[in-house]
Amino acid sequence: MTIVADSGSTKTTWALVETGNKVVTEGLNPHFSTDQQVLEACTTVRQQFEIQNSKFKIHFYGAGCGNKQQAKRMKVLLQQGFSTNNVTVETDMLGACRAVSDGNPSVVAILGTGSNTCLFDGEAIVRQPVSTGYVLGDHGSANHAGRKLLGDYLSNRMPSRVKRLFHNSFHLSDAQLIDAVYHQPHPNRFLASLAPFAIKNIDDDYCRGILTETLREWYFQCLVWLLKGRKAHSFSIGWNGEVNFIGGYAKAVEPLLREGLFSDGPFHIGTVIADPIDGLIEYHRVSKNS
Repeated sequence: MTIVADSGSTKTTWALVETGNKVVTEGLNPHFSTDQQVLEACTTVRQQFEIQNSKFKIHFYGAGCGNKQQAKRMKVLLQQGFSTNNVTVETDMLGACRAVSDGNPSVVAILGTGSNTCLFDGEAIVRQPVSTGYVLGDHGSANHAGRKLLGDYLSNRMPSRVKRLFHNSFHLSDAQLIDAVYHQPHPNRFLASLAPFAIKNIDDDYCRGILTETLREWYFQCLVWLLKGRKAHSFSIGWNGEVNFIGGYAKAVEPLLREGLFSDGPFHIGTVIADPIDGLIEYHRVSKNS
């Protein structure tokens, strides 16, 4: 038996490779999740999958697991929670690559609660910027759009018509909004929860502008930067310019990606999927490492 898990900051999807059955728990980013939250998720999965013994493998792909110390902590917790030593912990970025690239060289981008982008040569990630998180990075993500919206709202840069809509959508005072960002757990999730407001009101010029602006920042700060230098040059051999996207937010803004950033230029969009879990199931069905 093999269990594969894809974990972002908002949700974790667990699947049995042999049957395709799935269980969803809260996101388990080791930078934000407590030991107890991880162990409780393990208990839920064991119960839902009716696991009675330790004769199985866990392949966990998670946001925040690029940090070696946090990845080690997550592995220990999973071993404890599932009562097995047969656990591998990889980054959500590698999981995205395996899910969407079909073994071909490509640029792969996660646009979800947070974001990350890499060069994938078909087998391994050959270049990836350091993830600086929701305060300094996450360009083009849902929380990036949420940060922009909230900053404009609180500083009165948001047009009055949109500000009324925003207030009526969330019914939170300025003090409550500040508290959610600076004092409550999971501020990245909170900021990301604001982005659907802009998507819902995409026909408004201001909201569309926020989404376009943040995606353009991803394009120039992440994609263009990624393709500079020797490593990118050597990677380009056999690469046809395809860029693949994963994430619920990526799927939601797909029209803007296709119509705006990629309508003209050296790159083209390949696949845009909301959830990598089906691709990971297939990868581990045929992989020798499963």
